[in-house]
Amino acid sequence: MPERRTVALVTLGCARNEVDSEELAGRLAADGWELVQDASDADVAVVNTCGFVEAAKKDSVDALLEANDLKDHGRTQAVVAVGCMAERYGKDLAEALPEADGVLGFDDYADISDRLQTILSGGVHASHTPRDRRKLLPISPAERQDAAVALPGHAQEAAPAPEDLPEGVAPVSGPRAPLRRRLGTSPVASVKLASGCDRRCSFCAIPSFRGSFISRRPSDVLQETRWLAEQGVKEVMLVSENNTSYGKDLGDIRLLETLLPELADVEGIERIRVSYLQPAEMRPGLIDVLTSTPKVAPYFDLSFQHSAPGVLRAMRRFGDTDRFLELLDTIRSKAPQAGARSNFIVGFPGETEADLAELERFLTGARLDAIGVFGYSDEEGTEAVGYDNKLDADVIAERLAHISQLAEELTSQRAEERLGESLHVLVESVDDEDGAVGRAAHQAPETDGQVLFTTREGLVPGLMVEAKVVGTEGVDLVAECSELVEAAR
Repeated sequence: MPERRTVALVTLGCARNEVDSEELAGRLAADGWELVQDASDADVAVVNTCGFVEAAKKDSVDALLEANDLKDHGRTQAVVAVGCMAERYGKDLAEALPEADGVLGFDDYADISDRLQTILSGGVHASHTPRDRRKLLPISPAERQDAAVALPGHAQEAAPAPEDLPEGVAPVSGPRAPLRRRLGTSPVASVKLASGCDRRCSFCAIPSFRGSFISRRPSDVLQETRWLAEQGVKEVMLVSENNTSYGKDLGDIRLLETLLPELADVEGIERIRVSYLQPAEMRPGLIDVLTSTPKVAPYFDLSFQHSAPGVLRAMRRFGDTDRFLELLDTIRSKAPQAGARSNFIVGFPGETEADLAELERFLTGARLDAIGVFGYSDEEGTEAVGYDNKLDADVIAERLAHISQLAEELTSQRAEERLGESLHVLVESVDDEDGAVGRAAHQAPETDGQVLFTTREGLVPGLMVEAKVVGTEGVDLVAECSELVEAAR
C-alpha cells in the first residue's frame, strides 16, 4: 500500500487564487495525495499567497510563519509557498523567509506533486528567478493562444482518463485540461475567464507576475461550468484581471456577450456573475446582456480607482466623475436594481484637496452598493514609484480614514434605499449561530454585503428564494422569504 501523504491548501487573496488552489488540489488528489482541511493535520502545508499590496503580502508572510509553527507540535513537516507572492519574488522570498521549505512559481504547478514529494523527502527544489511574465507571450493578442506558457486555471495539458481519476476530481476542460477539485461545499464557485492584463496602470504590478492578457476558450469555460453544476454549484462567478477584454485574442471582443447566455443555460446553474470590469471598456452590448439575460446577475464590479481627471491620467486610466456617473445612469436605466461596486485609491502622488473633493462628489452621486478604499503605497516595478509629489504617510492615512468613513455612510444609505425591494437570494449558510445567510444579485462573495434572513425555517444552502427587504444592518440587508424560486438539488 502506498505511503499516506497528506496536504492542506491555505488560500489567501482573491477569487482567482481560490481557483488556482482547486487546480492544485485536483492535481495532487489525482496523484494520490490526501487533502485535509487543517494544516496541522497535513504533512505539507501549501500556502497560496497574495502579492498585490503591502497588507496582502504581510498576511501571506504571517500565514507562512503560522504554518511553520506547526512543525514544532503537529504533523506538519514542510511549508511551501505558491501563488502570486511566490511568483513575484521567487528566490528573494526564499532567502528572506527561510521558514518556507519551498517557494514554487506558476511553472511548477504542472509538477506540483513531484515538487512537494521532493521537499517532503528532505530534498531542495531551487526557487525560481522572478521574471516579467508579460515577455513570455507574443505582443500581438491574436498570437497568444498557442504559446506554451503556464497559466494557472487554464486548460493546457492532457488529463487522465475519467476512469483513472479519484472521486470528486474531474478534467474541467476536455482533452487539454488541468484537474480541479473543490475545497469546500459552498454553492458558489469561481471560474477563470482569462488571465493577465494588457493595461499599464502606473500603480499596478499584477501584469508583471500574472502576464499579458489571454482568454480561455468558450468551450473550456462552458465545460468547467457544467462540471461545477454537477458538484452542486448554483452560482458561478467569472473572474480574471479584466473580463471586459475577454475574446480580443480570440478574434471577437464581443465574445462575452454570446458566452453569458450559454452559461446561464447550463442545467443546475441559477446565477452567473461577472466581476472585474473596466469602465473604459464597457460596451452598450455588454451592458444590455448583463441587464437583460435571465440568470445573469445585473452586477457591475467597475474598477474606477478615482474620479478626478488629473489623478486618473497619472494612473494611466481614463474617465472622470461625469462620465462615470453617466455610465451608472445608463446601467440603472436598464436595470434599476442593478448592483454596482468599486475600489478606490486615495493619496496617489500629486493628489490635491480639489482631487479628493472631486472623488467625494462622485461617491456621493454614484450610489454604490459596496466601496473598497485603499491608501496609496509604492509597489516596486511600477511607474508610480518614480513619480514626484508623493504625499506624506500621515496625509494618506488621514484621507484614507476620511473617505473610508464616507464610504461606510454611503453604502449604508444605499442599503436603506433597497428597503421594500423583492430580491432573488441564494442561501449560502444555515447554522445555529448566524441563522440563515445568503446573497442577492447585487452582492458578490466576500467583497460585498449579505442578506440576513429573519428565519431559517425551510432554508438550506443552495436554495434560491425570493425575499423582501425589511431592514438593514449597515451594508447588510435583513429580509423575509416570500417565495421559493428553485429547490436545492
